[in-house]
Amino acid sequence: MSSEKTNQSWGGRFSEPVDAFVARFTASVDFDKRLYRHDIMGSIAHATMLEQAGVLTAAERDAIIDGLTQIQAEIEAGQFDWRVDLEDVHMNIEARLTDRIGITGKKLHTGRSRNDQVATDIRLWLRDEIDVILGEISRLQEGLLAQAEQHAEVIMPGFTHLQTAQPVSFGHHLLAWFEMLSRDYERLVDCRKRVNRMPLGSAALAGTTYPIQREITCRLLGFEAIGGNSLDGVSDRDFAIEFCAAASLAMMHLSRFSEELVLWTSAQFNFIELPDRFCTGSSIMPQKKNPDVPELVRGKSGRVFGALTGLLTLMKGQPLAYNKDNQEDKEPLFDAADTLHDSLRAFADMVPAIRPRVEVMREAARRGFSTATDLADYLVRKGLPFRDCHEIVGHAVKYGVQTGKDLAEMSLDELRQFSDQIDADVFAVLTLEGSVNARDHIGGTAPAQVRAAVARGRELLAAR
Repeated sequence: MSSEKTNQSWGGRFSEPVDAFVARFTASVDFDKRLYRHDIMGSIAHATMLEQAGVLTAAERDAIIDGLTQIQAEIEAGQFDWRVDLEDVHMNIEARLTDRIGITGKKLHTGRSRNDQVATDIRLWLRDEIDVILGEISRLQEGLLAQAEQHAEVIMPGFTHLQTAQPVSFGHHLLAWFEMLSRDYERLVDCRKRVNRMPLGSAALAGTTYPIQREITCRLLGFEAIGGNSLDGVSDRDFAIEFCAAASLAMMHLSRFSEELVLWTSAQFNFIELPDRFCTGSSIMPQKKNPDVPELVRGKSGRVFGALTGLLTLMKGQPLAYNKDNQEDKEPLFDAADTLHDSLRAFADMVPAIRPRVEVMREAARRGFSTATDLADYLVRKGLPFRDCHEIVGHAVKYGVQTGKDLAEMSLDELRQFSDQIDADVFAVLTLEGSVNARDHIGGTAPAQVRAAVARGRELLAAR
């Protein structure tokens, strides 16, 4: 059996030290030490509350707060000795506090448990992460609005089934991503409300016999509400699952966006150019310019989906209250938050630098009979039933395929062989500009509507 130290925070019950491998296997300090700032924040609030409740003296409170402040400075200066035998961030900080200020340091844990301490730390950390992520979403949306406004009149093919469907404004297309990100923002704001509920005071599982005043710590830590049940407070992780669900949706949107950017930068589409700083080359093919940023974001979406699945699986079989299983909540949650943040940051940097190849897009929109629906609508306005118009235009498209002509390239006589209702004014609706401008309603692709949507988007961002 190993001679490694017994953890003095709970070693009184044990007659021999923990096996060295088991100590490493069960320790979480290697990854939960990133919670140090929030752990110290929670401890300072707890000590402040204990003094006001009469459990600590003012001198003891001040010694604890001063010691914790100095420990945070040590950690941030890279001078802190993280010990695996102390298991986690909480016991490392508490042990160091006792080293610094003596027996008073041992009084800090009065009225709380590591169970409610870690639940509080994670919520404080995730609350801050959500705020940073929300900022990156807004920054990406600002870039989309600027691009949409600049390119409101640039025409590209819109697709369904990745087949040419109807012409759209490039700005309108970009605003589709703005809308998705707006919903992602709303989900995270809503998620934050449930993250921001305080479990501190739940102690191990049943509360505490000390005269704590949870309202004080709630106010000091900026929580919106106090958890109403101690069992739930220490064992619930649905706030982390909810965050990973919202993060998964956001990453799904970024992954779809990435797929389009990958397609658009290919030689086969050639719709846009990404600056070199967001791309890499090939070690063997000198002509290559690979869109690595969107490709990597597309791949990283799987990591966040995995975190969501992992946390759901982690929690599904646990009885109340806290179980050691919950130590496994942190790494997937940390990774999901890091991945979403970094992916948003990469896109927020990259999107303003996208340069559309205007003429290539326009030429692509001219191919594939993208104004076929406009011709059908034209005939409807002449009084024909839509289904008949659909069949008429279908014959015209078949003729175009056979002759290699787009609808706008056909003569009036050629078009009239399909319907005598077609007159010379038809060419106004068969142009790309005519098609795009005709969709002049809220949510439509007309340039005027794109600019109006940009204005609404800027009002939305300003109100946040």
